[in-house]
Amino acid sequence: MPPRPWKRPQEFLAGARDTLPILLGVAPFGLVFGALALEAGLSALQAQGLSLLVFAGSAQFVTVGLIRSGTAPVVIVLTIFVVNLRHALYSASLAPHVARLPLRWRAVLGWLLTDEAFAVSTPRFRSSDLDHAHWYLLGSGLALWTCWQLSTAAGILFGARIPDGWSLDFALPLTFLAMVIPTLTDRPTTVTAISAGILAVVLVGLPYGLGLVAAAAVAIGVGVAVELLSPPRDDSS
Repeated sequence: MPPRPWKRPQEFLAGARDTLPILLGVAPFGLVFGALALEAGLSALQAQGLSLLVFAGSAQFVTVGLIRSGTAPVVIVLTIFVVNLRHALYSASLAPHVARLPLRWRAVLGWLLTDEAFAVSTPRFRSSDLDHAHWYLLGSGLALWTCWQLSTAAGILFGARIPDGWSLDFALPLTFLAMVIPTLTDRPTTVTAISAGILAVVLVGLPYGLGLVAAAAVAIGVGVAVELLSPPRDDSS
């Protein structure tokens, strides 16, 4: 098929456009993160740097919570690794479609690959014409990245104006509940979430914040076991 350079901006804009409804849900989380990061003792530059370079909402919230509790840096890194293991599955799913791209393209797309970008772009990669589908993912990822930076900056500005007596501790668990509840769509994920919550409370006394790591690891194992033991679903009905 001959090159069609005019398709590139078209695909890019389509990816950004299809992501716009999701940004309405992403922006509030960015606001909360910016404010919570300041509350946890990070500077404005450090808080914005996490969003600029890490760009992973769940990982950033976990990092803030662990920093607040005085967790050792190595435990924070290990916890974030466990939290973000799902991205390996996203990458494996998209790898056959982007394997032909240069390394610079794959590096950028991998950095911009989030839960939301994967959800928006997956239907596009299921179509027959994939010559410029990576531009669609780029548009979706950059739209999310831009929204996350701006909402984080707004949260930092808002958080800097909050009096010291106004604690934002309650916002972190509420934010995680809002992020987790919509994903509880089947038995394995529900069992995993419940197991993780119970174990996190039971193991809270472990040193260096290892209770959270242990709870996540065991809960993931429980979820996988439930998935393997569940009868196959009949999708033909």
